[in-house]
Order: sequence, then C-alpha cells, then structure tokens
Amino acid sequence: MKKLKTLAVAAAALCAFAAQATEFRSSDIHPDGYPTVEAVKFMGERLKALTNGKHSIRVFNNSALGSEKDTIEQTKIGALAMTRVNIAPMNNICPETQVPTMPFLFHSKEHMRKVLDGAIGEQILASCAPQGFIGLAYYDSGARSLYTAKKPVRTLADAKGLKVRVQQSDLWVALLEAMGANATPMPYGEVYTALKTGLVDGAENNWPSYESSRHFEVAKYYSVTEHSMAPEMLLFSKRVWDTLTPDDQKAIRQAAKESVPYMRKLWDEREAKSMAIVKQGGAEIIQVDKASFQAAMKPVYDKFITDPKLKAMIKQVQDTK
Repeated sequence: MKKLKTLAVAAAALCAFAAQATEFRSSDIHPDGYPTVEAVKFMGERLKALTNGKHSIRVFNNSALGSEKDTIEQTKIGALAMTRVNIAPMNNICPETQVPTMPFLFHSKEHMRKVLDGAIGEQILASCAPQGFIGLAYYDSGARSLYTAKKPVRTLADAKGLKVRVQQSDLWVALLEAMGANATPMPYGEVYTALKTGLVDGAENNWPSYESSRHFEVAKYYSVTEHSMAPEMLLFSKRVWDTLTPDDQKAIRQAAKESVPYMRKLWDEREAKSMAIVKQGGAEIIQVDKASFQAAMKPVYDKFITDPKLKAMIKQVQDTK
C-alpha cells in the first residue's frame, strides 16, 4: 500500500514537472545556512534567471523529506526532482562512485577539486544515468575525521573495538572495520542521541558537520585522521529530466555548475568558522599517527576496487598532479 501511494505521488509529480513553470523540490539533511543548502538555493536563483522565471528550486533541508537513503529512492522514482547527498550512499548503486570515496585517495583539497572538475569526475557523474540519476555536480564535503565520546584516538590501536557510527554504505563499514572499529550504520539524524546515550562510542565527519550537528557537545575528542575527502553529489531524477526540453536541461546543468565555486567559497569560510566554534566549545583536537591508519587500508582497496576499470581510474586520480 505504501509503495502504491509513493508511486502515485511520483506520477503526480511527473505530470507537474511537464507543466509550463516548475518549482523543483530538492532535499538536504543539513540545516539552514549550511554550505550545501545555500549552494542549492543559489542554483535555484541562477536557474530562475537562466529560464526567465520558468523554473526554480525549493530546498527541503534538515532531513524534512527523510534520510539520504530515503531521498535517493524518492529521486529515482521521480517523486523528488533533486537531492544533495554524500557520495557514499551511492556506492552500492553506481560502482564508479566508489573511486572518490576510497580512503586516503586525495592528498589535498586542491588535488580533490582538480580531479572532480576533470574527465574522471564527469565520467563518474555520467555513470549514474543508467541507474536513474543525472549527476549534475560535486560539492565539497571536507576531510572526514574520527571523533569519540569517552577516550581520544591517537593511533590505530586506540580505535580497536570502538563502536563508530558510519554512513549506510558497505565501503564505509569496511573502512572503519579496517581501523579495528565496530562500524555501526545509522542515519545522520540519530547520531547525537546515540553518542549521548553511549549507543555508539564515536562517529566520523568533517568540521562543519561535527559543529552544526552539535556532536562536539557529546564527543569532544576530534582525531584528525582525514581518512576521506569523499565529495557530495547533486543528483537529478532521470524520470523528471526526460520530461524536460533540451534547453531546460542545459539551464539546469549550467546553474548546477555555477553553484560549485559559490559552494566552495562558503565551504572554506564555514570550515574555518566551525573549527573555531568547536575549539571554543571545549573540543580537544588530536593530531594522530596518520601513517598507521593509511597502512591499514589495503584490505579496503582489495575488496572494493577489483574491476580493472576502477583500478585504472584510481591510478588516474593518483597520477593527477
């Protein structure tokens, strides 16, 4: 019954999208003011200008339409026009998205941006079309690090046995298990309570998420592992896309691309601000023995990068200067 109702909503939405003027619905799990939320709002303004008011975007943030997993499913069936998600939940849907998700792949923010702005980045976005998604752009997600509630993690050995919340992704589970932790998949919205009650010992995320979620209040030890720079993805429903004119599709792509430098500017500013807030809030910043964490990642690459095509892409990324 629930599935029939969802499909009915999707059918009604598709009819609406084919109408003259459309307000596309887009989802995000983050609060107002977060760089990804503001970037999609900016994209909506640009889309409105590029289409002379014909199309616009309304952002439903703060998990109003569900978790990232929920909104990916809604976008696939056309009940939702667009969603901004981390790339990790897409790993089980589009295999190529595993490449930029791999641990310690990028050696700097500049390296990551150069790769994603180039041919490899475009190839990964395009790979999602057969699965029902038009990949529009990447947003920064920063460098993700480990944070814990009861004790600090300074070396790989300190992570052993800790229950750590991860995104709902097989690769993310394997990454934390390679550290010796007990990976615990969980929606983002449930993490604060889980940390506070001791359901999990820690989590991992970037500076702005650690700060805006107030996780630093209940997990004050932030260990700078920087184990991943997996980006965010902006995905459009292919079902909705196929109802649009080529001119409208071109405008959406252009508006998305124009939102990227805007997002990056906001991101860099927000990252610095978030670091200052959590330090002032009592968080202890720990510089870890990063080499020990890097050395533990071979089993993750062996497990997930088995396809020769993906291995070649990994090498291309590593060779990008």
